[in-house]
Parts: sequence; structure tokens; C-alpha cells
Amino acid sequence: MEPLTAQLAGWLRRAMLDGALAPGERLPSTRALAVQLEVSRTVVTEAYQQLYAEGWLDGRHGSGTYVADMDMPRRPRKRPSQEARVPPEPLPAAGVIDLTPGRPWVRDHDRAAWKRAWRKAADLPPGESPDPYGLPRLRELLADHLRRSRGVAVGPENVLVTRGTGNGLDLCSLALLGAGARAGVEDPGYHVARTVFAARGAEVVPCPVDADGVVVDGLPRDLRVLYTTPAHQYPLGGRLPIPRRERLLAWARNTGATIVEDDYDAEFRYDVAPLPALYGLDPERVVLLGTLSKTLTPDVGVGWLVGDPALVDRVAGLRLSVADRTSGPVQQAVATLLERGDLDRHLRRMRLEYARRRALVVELLGPVCGLRGDTAGLHVLAELPEAVAPAVVERARKSGVLVDSIEPHHHGRPRLHGLVIGYGSAPYADLRRGCRILADLIRRLTG
Repeated sequence: MEPLTAQLAGWLRRAMLDGALAPGERLPSTRALAVQLEVSRTVVTEAYQQLYAEGWLDGRHGSGTYVADMDMPRRPRKRPSQEARVPPEPLPAAGVIDLTPGRPWVRDHDRAAWKRAWRKAADLPPGESPDPYGLPRLRELLADHLRRSRGVAVGPENVLVTRGTGNGLDLCSLALLGAGARAGVEDPGYHVARTVFAARGAEVVPCPVDADGVVVDGLPRDLRVLYTTPAHQYPLGGRLPIPRRERLLAWARNTGATIVEDDYDAEFRYDVAPLPALYGLDPERVVLLGTLSKTLTPDVGVGWLVGDPALVDRVAGLRLSVADRTSGPVQQAVATLLERGDLDRHLRRMRLEYARRRALVVELLGPVCGLRGDTAGLHVLAELPEAVAPAVVERARKSGVLVDSIEPHHHGRPRLHGLVIGYGSAPYADLRRGCRILADLIRRLTG
């Protein structure tokens, strides 16, 4: 049976979606609601905290708890027969459990919304000259989405639709780097950034990170570009604090460097609301990259590049020169999902699903090893002794569990050792079984 906290949070969430609880409406105090429902105050407090973290509620000091204005259409009430959802596709047969990072759960989508979006996309006539900026309507919708979800004041003139983060990095390389230019990449960090910059002829410079993110003190002054993941550093999971963000922006202003901000995992936070994007603090020195690969599915291949309009214009011109484009029908489908609020609703469902998975990973692996980055995203880092990590990876593979190690994410000699465990794509039962296998291996190899 579902825990009381989850039942209460779900009931309140549905009431807000249905309009029974309107934006700005004050909720009872935790004590009053607990008395009314005849449950412990802890149940109500934890339910409220969950809804605060998801953005459903606002707290006003000294005056109580209120329904947040989510700026989204309310769901009309339906007859019970209409509320029945299409059952999900059958899960694959039991076999290998893939706990490698970077993959979302894609089987629990709203089929009606998905089909509706693609029917709308089919109405778009074939185009003979793709717009290098992206569909104008999608740019407007993405600008609105970013204003609401990331607190950045942008218009469509700041947005260029990409095919994802890798494509955005490549376009930044074309516009900001040249042969021999020095590009900083977090170490350990996202290996695709190293690959893309090197492929465009840049000199890749590893930049150390710690538990909070990129280390600003000691950054080279001759970097043309610095790539960073401040919302949830990959793979360590740090969250760059505000004072260090300010120092990083000051470094960029003093050196003339451009910061390429990968808004990695900003959508999925389980402790507190995400910090504002770096771009919002200094739009002249920062380019913001985002993608729908985890929010929706990697199969769509849509992302965004947000920057100063002059830079966006330059990127669009260079994009034409290399015949790069984002599929028009795909953009139209994404625009429909955004316009109807389907993407926002899917994102809220996934936050709950991933929070449940994250809690399971922490419960099973927390007692046997140190975990980093467990407050956000779809992966955790399990720290292990140097000799243990590769042994766990190999023995887990022989037991049918695929897991990544942190070593390949370093630019040079690894400074940290452990496992990068993704919990997004495996079915919940497989995730539990895989984590138990890993926990048993870690106990035996470190005991």
C-alpha cells in the first residue's frame, strides 16, 4: 500500500491540477490538516515538503502555505471512464540490468499526448529551406518555458533550437573557438565536451572540480571557452554555490572568456529548488545549453542554445554553412507538447518517479559506500577504493548488471575512484535487484 505521505501529496497534486485548489489559495497549517485527517503531523509536513520541492507550493514567511501559480492550464474534470489510462507497454524480459548513467525512463509516457503531438506535426507541410534558428513558435515556447522553469528573462531572439547538447557544443565550437584556441572542460567531466572541442581543433584544458563543482581559483586566464555543469556537475553531482558562481562570472569578465553552461539535470532536484542558471546572472558572458533527452526522450533530438542575440545570429549563419539543422516535424511535435502543458505534466510525473528511484538507491547503497550527487539528476557516484571499483564493475557484469566507473570521465590520471550508477532507465524491480547485487559485491570486496 502507498505510504500516507505519498497518498496525501498525490491527493493535493490532483486537487491543484483539477482546479479544486486554485493558485494563491492558502492551505491549512500542518497541525490543522493533521488533526482534520487524523494522521500524524509528520505525514503532512513531509507531503508539503515534497510539493514545495516540486514547485507546487509557495511559503510566505509569517502567513502560511499557498498554492503556487504554475502558469499552466488546469485539467478539466472527467468522468471516471475517461480517466483510465492506456496501460504501459510490456517490460522487456528479465535479463541484463543496465545501470549505466545518462538514460531516462521512457515507458511511462502519456500516449494520447504523444500521438496528438505527432498528428499536429503531420499538418506541417514539407519545408524546402529549414530555418537555422528553429521554428519561430517553438522558440517562443522555449523562451517561456525557460522563464518559468529556470528564471531567465529571455525572448525568442535569444533562443536557437538545436538537436541536443552535443550539437549545441559543436555550434559553440564553431562560433567561439578556432584551431589552437584553449577550451576548458571540467575534470572529471562530460567526455563528449572534450571530444567535440578537440574535433574542432581546440586545445582541451582540464579544469579541476571538487564536491561543489568547478574550482575557480587557478583557472587559466587564456581560456577562450569554459564548459561547466553548475546545476548538477557530471559525474560528481556537485551544485555550484552562489558565491562561487559570482567568482566564476568575475573571472570570465576579467579574462574575456565565454562560459558554456550545460544545464545538466536542472529539471530533477530532490532536496531544494534548483539555483538560478548562470546565464540569468550574466547573459553577455554565458551561453546556456539544454536538451529534452532526459526530460522526455533522447529519441526526439531537440535542445536549445540560449545566448546574446548577436551570438545567436552568428551561430545561425555558421549553421547554414555546415548544413546543420533540426527536424521541422520534430520541432512541431515538441511545440505542441509545450503549448498544451503536456511536457510540464510529464516532467512533474517523472520528478516523482525519479525521486522514488533515488530513495531506493540511497537506501540500498548508502550503508555500504559513500554516495555523491544523490540530491539531483538520474545518477549517483558511489566512492570506492581504487582497487575495488574495477573489480565491482567486472563482477557485476558477470552477474548481469552493467554499471559505469568514474575513471573514463577523467582527462588524465584519475583522482577519484568509484561507480557512476544510473537509475533512470531500468524497471524499478530490476533497479532494486541490481542495487542489491552491487551492495553485496561492495561489502564482500571492502569488508
